[in-house]
Amino acid sequence: MGAGQMYDTRNSGGPDLPPRLPSALLLDRLALAEPEFEDRIRAALAEAEQWLLPGADDTPDPRVTAITGHLAEAGGKRLRPLLVLLGAEFGDPGTPGVTQAAAIAELVHLASLCHDDVMDGADTRRGRPSLHARWGERAAVLGGDWLLARAAQLAADLGSAAVHLNAQAAGRLVSGQLRELTGPGPGVDPVTHYFRVAAGKTAALLAMSLGIGAVQAGAPAPAAAALTEYGEQLGIAFQVADDLLDLRAPAGSTGKERGRDLLAGVQSLPVLLAREGADPADAELRALLTGGAVSAADAARALELFERSGALAEAEAVMHRRLDRARAALDALPALPARRALSALCDHVALRAG
Repeated sequence: MGAGQMYDTRNSGGPDLPPRLPSALLLDRLALAEPEFEDRIRAALAEAEQWLLPGADDTPDPRVTAITGHLAEAGGKRLRPLLVLLGAEFGDPGTPGVTQAAAIAELVHLASLCHDDVMDGADTRRGRPSLHARWGERAAVLGGDWLLARAAQLAADLGSAAVHLNAQAAGRLVSGQLRELTGPGPGVDPVTHYFRVAAGKTAALLAMSLGIGAVQAGAPAPAAAALTEYGEQLGIAFQVADDLLDLRAPAGSTGKERGRDLLAGVQSLPVLLAREGADPADAELRALLTGGAVSAADAARALELFERSGALAEAEAVMHRRLDRARAALDALPALPARRALSALCDHVALRAG
């Protein structure tokens, strides 16, 4: 089958599966007005979901089974599987293994959530008890390891290209986490360090998702390269958008407390830009941000000061430049519905952050 034809859903239950997965709802928000294309993607998302569930059921420790099952069934945006399927549209999307590749991307993402919960040390995530708070740190780490192993097993079934892309993304993800943990070394610009962390923790998996979809579907090499570049730029923009949301979003609109990253001392881009700036009007804000984690009272005051600081506008400009680079990468691709979806996703990220 070529681009624009139906995915094989014989092993998935097809239309009987839930048609409104979270990533399908994201398609709704993109307002593409491409019913046939959207129906095809929804069916493939449902099939990909079935690859997640077996890995959640056969772990040897009941706590790990509970963690992996909880993550697999909790939903989430499923952005990464969606990107895999959009990347596959530039080849033969009906190629066996495309929906399996979509599951690989999500399994690696879910594994990162397990490890992030332990590293962050927070008691809640999006208003619910965090994994380590509910099941303990060891079980949370092992749950993440199990999900990574499951992704590796699925990649091995697809062949050497999938194994390479999965291993590369996992390595970059761990490298980003280590960079974040250790902080910038002596003489390293903090903003430069921020982008290196974001490239590993966020962009690597988005780029891999698009790349593995394109490669598995046999897309031409230039198309796979353009999709990978798009994913790299979108990933950085996505991280900056999250930074902006932490400082801007009304309570409850993002599922987490406003200023939570600020309270935890996370060195987000707006925080770094405010600290590195020289505007006398930001002197009080700089003083509040120099010590890492801040008290609740100082965080509340910093949020007020950020509203009139140029740091937010500067960070937003960085986000838009990255989104422009992502859109430019799409110029090398044929004008398929998937390309329009990827362009609309850039608009969605910008609107979400604003």
